[in-house]
Amino acid sequence: MITTSLKTTKSEEIFAAAQKLMPGGVSSPVRAFKSVGGQPIVFDRVNGAYIWDVDGNQYIDYVGTWGPAICGHAHPEVIKALHEALEKGTSFGAPCFQENVLAEMVIDAVPSVEMVRFVNSGTEACMSVLRLMRAFTGREKIVKFEGCYHGHADMFLVKAGSGVATLGLPDSPGVPKSTTSNTLTAPFNDLEAVQALFEENPGAIAGVILEPVVGNAGFIPPDAGFLAGLREITRDHEALLVFDEVMTGFRIAYGGAQEKFGITPDLTTLGKVIGGGLPVGAYGGRKDIMQMVAPAGSMYQAGTLSGNPLAMTAGIKTLEILHQPGTYDQLDRMTKRLTDGLLQIAKETGHAACGGNISGMFGLFFTAGPVHNYEDAKASDLSKFSRFHRGMLERGVYLAPSQFEAGFTSLAHTDADIDRTLEAAREVMASL
Repeated sequence: MITTSLKTTKSEEIFAAAQKLMPGGVSSPVRAFKSVGGQPIVFDRVNGAYIWDVDGNQYIDYVGTWGPAICGHAHPEVIKALHEALEKGTSFGAPCFQENVLAEMVIDAVPSVEMVRFVNSGTEACMSVLRLMRAFTGREKIVKFEGCYHGHADMFLVKAGSGVATLGLPDSPGVPKSTTSNTLTAPFNDLEAVQALFEENPGAIAGVILEPVVGNAGFIPPDAGFLAGLREITRDHEALLVFDEVMTGFRIAYGGAQEKFGITPDLTTLGKVIGGGLPVGAYGGRKDIMQMVAPAGSMYQAGTLSGNPLAMTAGIKTLEILHQPGTYDQLDRMTKRLTDGLLQIAKETGHAACGGNISGMFGLFFTAGPVHNYEDAKASDLSKFSRFHRGMLERGVYLAPSQFEAGFTSLAHTDADIDRTLEAAREVMASL
């Protein structure tokens, strides 16, 4: 029997103080646990597959700082490299050799990338790639998919759902309708809807941007032929295809989703793993497109901390570890054990559930499914997920505090961790 006692006195005190200092007490909304209820735990330290909160509770972590901790938290080789880099300074604001090294590694690994520009976040990468799409094609409209998240920039915050989605109505106060009027949306995995948008907007669409495996509406893989169909449609209409691989890049395969599925886009955005846990983003693609970026070309984009030597160092060491033989086989085996086990337990305890994994990325929905898009995902039992999340937290398992977020494993997770997680899940699901 796993204990269900969880002392959170210090977390509660710190979060109460934080709410007087920061909006909602957090620096990013999902951390506030609003989707699952209760108050967030406040982290004190991380190591390997584990986290410890300020009250001393230990958890098996399946968030992994939302994906970057693929080698495990505070990996000793990454920490050692960072210590050495710190001795040389924290920021240069000028070229550094580490940029060349990481750029070569990204170009060698990711099929679409012939040149790359480093930035500081996934949002910044997606903002920049959108500007580049428009600059290269001379067109203003873009197509994105319902439930796909490309950062919090105005032009991506468009309300999901049929009708209002195609009107480009903003999803957040403060976003002008004029900013999002050129953002068209379609359901994920729906090629007919995409084709219809191109036919309704002849010669006006710069390109299509998507998460090739959705991770921000829960874990939703592409249907067979979907990515290939997008490649064909965009080529037919002389538009660009952009994979937002901030989450999937170096996560579901060393070369990302484009390597995994054998579909090469024109441009790619990256982040998370390539910074080894430090703030980073990147966008890259065909050389003829990337040479439009200043100072080589006229499309302006800049950043004081872009190519930061610490982020580059952590990224280099992380990719070196990932490039070792067998790493992705290990991630896939461990994560499949976890997801297969969760689905089997759900079935045995009488809960409708579906989900799956690709390498070290996974998801579980409390619905019979299948889940092909965001509308399908919204059929999930959110109340049940909230209770499941709390039960797992009390038993020392930290899951993303939202039904609509993918989960992540790392090379540090062991079979014993999976066993303990499944034992906890059986107790919780039996009590739901």
